[in-house]
Amino acid sequence: MRSMASTTSAKGIAAIVGVGPKLGRSVARKFAHEGYTVAILARDLGRLSRFADEIAREEKAQVFAIRIDCSDSRSVREAFEGVLSLGFVEVLVYNAYQPVSWHPTNFIDIKIDSFEKSLAVSSLGAFLCAQQVLPGMVERRRGTILFTGCSASLNGIAGFPELCCGKFALRALSQCLAREFRPLGVHVAHIIIDGLIGPPRGPSASQRGLVGKQQQSGEGEVGAVMMMMDPNALAQTYWHLHVQDRTAWTQEIDLRPSMISPDSSH
Repeated sequence: MRSMASTTSAKGIAAIVGVGPKLGRSVARKFAHEGYTVAILARDLGRLSRFADEIAREEKAQVFAIRIDCSDSRSVREAFEGVLSLGFVEVLVYNAYQPVSWHPTNFIDIKIDSFEKSLAVSSLGAFLCAQQVLPGMVERRRGTILFTGCSASLNGIAGFPELCCGKFALRALSQCLAREFRPLGVHVAHIIIDGLIGPPRGPSASQRGLVGKQQQSGEGEVGAVMMMMDPNALAQTYWHLHVQDRTAWTQEIDLRPSMISPDSSH
């Protein structure tokens, strides 16, 4: 675990589990920008530490990098010993998933260990992480838990049972926790990302992204365009969910780009 600054936050801790170069990093940066001490967790500690350095420098925030294997209960327990030592975890964002091939896999060819690993990372890891932070949230009657889903959370897709089963289970977990802990002051929400996430965009990059996808597909019609989703824009939604008024909490929200190809519903 590495501390990236010497100041302490007046707010609670935001723990972001599953931090890569796109969505996880953007969500961590957003909460750091809003004044939170941030713990970022993933398997690759070297890359994670670079992200922590970058966010701490740019946002003048306190950021901690902690290694975690979400499929292993001992690793989760040890990681959250470090997170909880920083203070009260006010926000948990669970963004971890087991990468799968984007090419459909014949069901007969799927290995049982691969299937179990995907289930463990998508759902068991979320279960374990939530158990670590909920006691503190219930005690204070406040807190936010946000789970990242995708279109596979809603629809079974031929060739992708590993991803779909894990994401189905994660959605069910989010609904169960929302109904149990909402009366106790804890906001639990499930965010469905229905699209492909690209790198953070700068000015006018949206149009460059559209043209690039048109050129790659060889299509010039609007209906054939796939707009990449900006992780910084997605991170804004995570923040808005956290600060929602208690009289109007969202339990599930789906996000998608304004322009998608006709066959991109999966």
